[in-house]
Amino acid sequence: MKKGPDIVYFLGIGGIGMSALARYFHSLGLTVYGYDVSSTPLTRQLEAEGMHIHYADDVSLIPENVTMVIYTPAIPETNREFRYFKTRNIKMEKRAAVIGEISRGLFTIAIAGTHGKTSITAMVMQILHTAGLPMVAFVGGIVKNFGTNFIISEHPQYMVVEADEYDRSLLTLHPDIGVITSVDADHLDVYSGLEDLQRTFLQFAHLLPEKGLLIHQEKLKIFDGEIKNRMSYGTTGDAVLSANNIRLEEGLYCFNVRQNGKQLMLLKMHIPGRHYVENALAAVGVALRLGVGIPVIKRALETFVGVVRRFDYRIRTSERVYIDDYAHHPEELRATLQAVRQTCPGRKITAVFQPHLYSRTRDFADDFARVLSEADCLILLEIYPAREKPIPGVTSQMIADKVSIAEKYVMNKKELFAFLKKEKPALLLTLGAGDIGLMVGEIEKIMMAS
Repeated sequence: MKKGPDIVYFLGIGGIGMSALARYFHSLGLTVYGYDVSSTPLTRQLEAEGMHIHYADDVSLIPENVTMVIYTPAIPETNREFRYFKTRNIKMEKRAAVIGEISRGLFTIAIAGTHGKTSITAMVMQILHTAGLPMVAFVGGIVKNFGTNFIISEHPQYMVVEADEYDRSLLTLHPDIGVITSVDADHLDVYSGLEDLQRTFLQFAHLLPEKGLLIHQEKLKIFDGEIKNRMSYGTTGDAVLSANNIRLEEGLYCFNVRQNGKQLMLLKMHIPGRHYVENALAAVGVALRLGVGIPVIKRALETFVGVVRRFDYRIRTSERVYIDDYAHHPEELRATLQAVRQTCPGRKITAVFQPHLYSRTRDFADDFARVLSEADCLILLEIYPAREKPIPGVTSQMIADKVSIAEKYVMNKKELFAFLKKEKPALLLTLGAGDIGLMVGEIEKIMMAS
């Protein structure tokens, strides 16, 4: 084993949340090593930034002088390196616990919810950066304006972070402002049902201090009578922050932002869809609480160009459109398909969906089928298992059998590439949270080829 300075070691360094935390420790001048299953564009970027990564589950590749191990719940306990560290007197922490400790010393803006939190976190990051407020930000996606999922000021006073509900990770945080976007049934491998999930989000809201603020989507009534200081947002006049006159103008989503019925500003945003209108309202709520001026908020949001794999235009010409999106829950798929219909009316939608997790496919097969039937042509890839073992009888065909449209297929990746080369659909949409994201570059090449 190699000798060297004290080392922070990441088990699962290639995950979007883990990589942001690795960048944090690297920014502090510490030596960062890590393991992941495979090389990806993100891990290669971490290596280019000076981090040391290997891709074999081999304890002989672990350096000496590891003083702290940070791991993700996605790492199985059968992993050799995980077992190796468990038998040593080395501090091991879950990513969520480390993020929670960092939040303890900073004014923390934590964005929670079963959908939309990555985009709102990125918008808040954009606003604070535009306002010149010193911060550290951890985002669950690559923010296009910055080309990264992490930024840090020299002397940060604020922390912007996603509050992940998986494994109840959000309860480790110390929020001063909390945003909750939605509470839809998900992660039923962790939660016993919707009520259990709702209780966890209520626990998160109760973490706010007496002078803290909860900003929540107007339809979430579980906080009524529970949280004193709160601000609702939505697209009806009943919300404290609302949007009206929502329209599409020259490819931009335009709408008026109102607070208690009073006009604040007109926003023209690059990212389409009513769900992004609501995301922007949540970010505006955070900015107002921090005292950021309206002109700065407007400039920040109107120059925000989105997050990679969140309604991500890969090709946008008069002849062909290709959009890639991370949507992997029925509600997310519904919102994305609606936005595509609004922005590309009259075009045939060819949607490629890779289900994420056997348990989620089992729990929401009927909902997936109902929503995906809104496409004109549907291609289902095999389920991406992530941390799970197969569940007998749970396959992508299970969804296909329930989909009501005629043009529906279950394909492997090789078959998909051949189909796209032959058909060259005028409007293609790729969807999912698995390794479909690693296929986007190749799909883009196929779609661009004459």
